[in-house]
Amino acid sequence: MSEEKKIIIDEDWKTQVAAEKAAAERSAKEKPGESASAGGPNSEHAHEPIQASFELLITTFVTEAMSALGQLPHPATGQLEFDPEHARFAIDMLDVIAAKTKGNLTPDEERGLQEVIHQLRMGFIAISNQQAAAGQAEKPPSPFSGD
Repeated sequence: MSEEKKIIIDEDWKTQVAAEKAAAERSAKEKPGESASAGGPNSEHAHEPIQASFELLITTFVTEAMSALGQLPHPATGQLEFDPEHARFAIDMLDVIAAKTKGNLTPDEERGLQEVIHQLRMGFIAISNQQAAAGQAEKPPSPFSGD
């Protein structure tokens, strides 16, 4: 028999994604031969350009999906919000990236991308089911819903 993977979305997973995002941002900022700030040592508001990378692209959509799933605070409001359409969009974008880059990724990149898409899909299903159950507990189902 084949072993079935058990996906658990918890604080460790959120911490891992946040750490990956921070590492991608740090590596984008650390360019050999360039000073820490473009405006000199006393310029605290100088912005360095972020170096585009495959990892940063993936991290952007993963963070967007996790925020829309209510797993990370929304960047504008700071609140946990569940937005299923936005989450679905971000996950679908990762799926498009996977399809369009097939055959051009390293085995580790391919595996990591497929794993994160799978984890986000499982999280989407679990959170959608939780939201549906909570909604049913708060109010009776509408007779007009067709369900």
